[in-house]
Amino acid sequence: MQFPFSKLYSDTEQQNLVKQAIDGNKESLSEIISFHQPFIYNVAWKMCHNPVDAQDLTQEVLIKVITKLGQFNFKSKFRTWLYRIVVNEFLQSKRRKGEAQFSGFDDYGERLDQVPNPELSIKEEISYQELSKEMQIQCMSGMIMCLNREQRLIFILGASFGIDHTMGADIFGISPQNFRIKLHRARKDLFNYMNNKCGLVNKENPCRCPKKAKALKKMGVLDEEKMLFNIKTKTKVKDFVENNHEEALDDFTTTYTKLFQEHPVKEDFDKETIINELINNDKLSSYFKL
Repeated sequence: MQFPFSKLYSDTEQQNLVKQAIDGNKESLSEIISFHQPFIYNVAWKMCHNPVDAQDLTQEVLIKVITKLGQFNFKSKFRTWLYRIVVNEFLQSKRRKGEAQFSGFDDYGERLDQVPNPELSIKEEISYQELSKEMQIQCMSGMIMCLNREQRLIFILGASFGIDHTMGADIFGISPQNFRIKLHRARKDLFNYMNNKCGLVNKENPCRCPKKAKALKKMGVLDEEKMLFNIKTKTKVKDFVENNHEEALDDFTTTYTKLFQEHPVKEDFDKETIINELINNDKLSSYFKL
């Protein structure tokens, strides 16, 4: 997956593609969508806690980007212009069903406490390894959902994907200091919950992913054949975090942040169908010389 916030990113190349797309070049428009779509989808996936909702939100955002493409004035960075649209749409879009499942950390913690912690033999712990990973990623994704939308999006971009405060400030239209403050508050709320509840970061907490996985499988909630979060992939969030990113090196949050950056990046969603539908949509074509 390409990463639009990598040091290798070229805004000049993107702006050239925009010029060509506005002039009616379908291939250039397709290339723009292909480059940014995977990252937008994976942020949407974390925002929605549901892959179907994430795909719908991604398509809605890309339609908005395409219809506004002719308004880009080439005086600012295209990346900043595009992701401001993405952020605004993510913050203002209709409430998704995944969001309705989470009302806050207290409620989430109470629901987790209601799941039994059955004992596991060594053999069982090994056999539940993959389902335990599904439980871990699903649970941590649920924690993010307990943040409000702005906090959630700032945490996903600033902590999980390691976007620095300068880029974050440009995208959200705030000062770098304000972005750092908002990111700090989001991390504090999330990590305080983890420290009080999660056995991954505090061994004194009784909650253990393998035990919860065993209980939820017995309840019919988890199934090795229907895993949504522990997906087979060679790519993880950490692969897109710049090594010198200052937030990722914060000693206080390293343990917590690394857990979120170990989550997989989904690449097998229906990219080509979405791109073809967008490129060949008659209504969208009217915005260009296509």
